[in-house]
Amino acid sequence: MALASAVLFGASAPLAKILLGSIAPQMLAGLLYLGAGTGLAVVHLGRAALGIPAAEAALRRRDLPWLAAVVIFGGCVAPLLLMLGLQQTSASSGSLLLNLEGLATMGIAWLIFKENVDGRLLLGALAIVIGAMVLSWDGKGIRFDAGGGMIAGACLAWGLDNNLTRKLSSADPVVTTMIKGLVAGTVNVGLALVVGSPLPSASIIGAAAMVGFLGVGVSLILFVLALRHLGTARTGAYFSLAPFIGAVVAILLLGEPLTLQLVLAGLLMGCGLWRHLAERHEHDHKHEVLEHDHSHVHDEHHQHQHDEAIAEPHSHWHRHEPLRHKHPHYPDLHHRHRHG
Repeated sequence: MALASAVLFGASAPLAKILLGSIAPQMLAGLLYLGAGTGLAVVHLGRAALGIPAAEAALRRRDLPWLAAVVIFGGCVAPLLLMLGLQQTSASSGSLLLNLEGLATMGIAWLIFKENVDGRLLLGALAIVIGAMVLSWDGKGIRFDAGGGMIAGACLAWGLDNNLTRKLSSADPVVTTMIKGLVAGTVNVGLALVVGSPLPSASIIGAAAMVGFLGVGVSLILFVLALRHLGTARTGAYFSLAPFIGAVVAILLLGEPLTLQLVLAGLLMGCGLWRHLAERHEHDHKHEVLEHDHSHVHDEHHQHQHDEAIAEPHSHWHRHEPLRHKHPHYPDLHHRHRHG
């Protein structure tokens, strides 16, 4: 799911590049998010109208502060800082600095939220990020000025957003992504109109909405689901492959040349990805008492009883009793214990 999220987001970049020929950057950012939010609203309302039960947990009152923070940092602050920064620095510097998002995501997960990241994973993540920087390099260097500082701030805001989104990963990702898209899209389109950006034609709006639905909406849903199972640092590392995916799509779609730079970036990213995929984290660990609500099936971590037959997967509030065992695992919803 993390790789599929990176593929969809990466593929949306060259498509957005085509649209930028006839639409202002901030207006496009807003329409992409609005397309994601509107498309997912249709999915959500259609699901309810057809009586299709959702196997996901509903948002609860205690989730609202986290949701507000995600919308503010990831949907409003970060895009605004990015647009302001790009106005004051070169495109090459901006492209390189945007790779700081992956480092910010992993650094915050490791240092602040104490997610387990060993040396193997750090080396793999470093290889992926270096590959992304190689892909973005155009030989002109990094111009770190006020604009560069704003772009770095945007990456920090997105890194924080990715870590805070983990707090919502047990809730229905369609609903959380829909809210984020509608609010962030409305804010960005509103700001674009305030600064004088005109609304594009209906066909351009439709194209931007479709790109946003897949490249932002569906991609974010997959990202949230990956957070649920992999944790933030690993999901962030996989998602750092998005620039490489975008470059490959640009070659196939726009006829851009295959360069040594792209091959080298691909080798570095492939090496980093292999180190992550080959991970086997296993040790004796103890589960403390835990009560929460999320989509699940009855496995070794879910041994509770139901009064009647129930379909799987399903979602309801349930309690985990203390348990000690040993098996391969990731820092998912049930394995966020500390190490050493």
